[in-house]
Amino acid sequence: MKQAGFPLGILLLFWVSYITDFSLILLIKGGALSGTDSYQSLVNKTFGFPGYLLLSVLQFLYPFIAMISYNIIAGDTLSKVFQRIPGVDPENVFIGRHFIIVLSTVTFTLPLSLYRDIAKLGKISFISTILTVVILGIVMTRAISLGPHIPKMEDAWVFAKPNAIQAVGVMSFAFICHHNCFLVYGSLEEATVAKWSRIIHMSILVSVFICVLFATCGYLTFTGFTQGDLFENYCRSDDLVTFGRFCYGITVILTYPIECFVTREVIANVFFGGTLSSFFHVLITVVIIMIATLVSLLIDCLGIVLELNGVLCAAPLIFIIPSACYLKLSEEPRTHSDKIVSCVMLPIGAVVMIFGFIMAITNPQDCTHGQEMFYCFPDNVSFTNISDSHFQLTTQLSILNISFFQ
Repeated sequence: MKQAGFPLGILLLFWVSYITDFSLILLIKGGALSGTDSYQSLVNKTFGFPGYLLLSVLQFLYPFIAMISYNIIAGDTLSKVFQRIPGVDPENVFIGRHFIIVLSTVTFTLPLSLYRDIAKLGKISFISTILTVVILGIVMTRAISLGPHIPKMEDAWVFAKPNAIQAVGVMSFAFICHHNCFLVYGSLEEATVAKWSRIIHMSILVSVFICVLFATCGYLTFTGFTQGDLFENYCRSDDLVTFGRFCYGITVILTYPIECFVTREVIANVFFGGTLSSFFHVLITVVIIMIATLVSLLIDCLGIVLELNGVLCAAPLIFIIPSACYLKLSEEPRTHSDKIVSCVMLPIGAVVMIFGFIMAITNPQDCTHGQEMFYCFPDNVSFTNISDSHFQLTTQLSILNISFFQ
């Protein structure tokens, strides 16, 4: 919302959700037309070995970068949770983000990622969904209690902003699940395109509803001060948000293994013919997670990770490849609705990918990682002359006192 402008951002959110719904069903239709049961085999049969290699790279990079972002989130959020424990020194190394990332990896994400059957993660996914609803309730509560006390940027309510393409990249990152859709489809009892379509329609409908609520409540609270990780905006002294951070950290830890499944499957398909022995199953899982952990220890700004992963990996996986496969495989007339939408998706995906990357590099998001936001300090302050680039603080008129957190 911050990048696109709030009204345009909401419209883009619905648009990306529709494209996600359409392309997820299109992929399974393509698999049925080609007689294939994985994203890689579908592209291999459609575009040959070069297309297979390109997809393999994208299909590996997206979940791998997602794993890095989940580690960053877990380290950022849970470190602030432990700092709120009475008597704990905030500078203690054992509650720092680096130690928490390593600890959560060794104790939770690695053991869960060693499963062979993705269906075994079903109960874990259900827990993650419940926690998401709890977090949403906390964000909505704080939009009411905290939002009126946060100063608004001058351009907070303009219809559109120049960085809308970057916003599409972030939204694509949020919605994409194409890299594991064949895995999920294969886990269904009596899997059919019609059954898959019903599941996708319901899932996307619930997802976009949650996303709109998160986006609206988060942006209405912080407007131009919104960070890539929304929980970076809240004050550390807010105990309700501390509980939300805990739920958030647990949610991403439980989501992490699903992404690891995909990265491992890509490697298995490319280098091992699709089947891994027990030894290589463990070895490849450990190596992937170890590299993702090391990278996440070196990077602490989430916004740029989301943008680059969205425009470079998610955009082609959502917009370009499903459309290209269907257009080449389908024998439907050119006026068929699926073909018309596919023809529109292809060039849009290319624009998002190319210009989104350029804008993400030339106009990176501000990142105040680990810093307490200015409105969290106990001194009474007021704000004047707030704009995109700067704001001036004065201490004469009191409009904010952090005591309402207590």
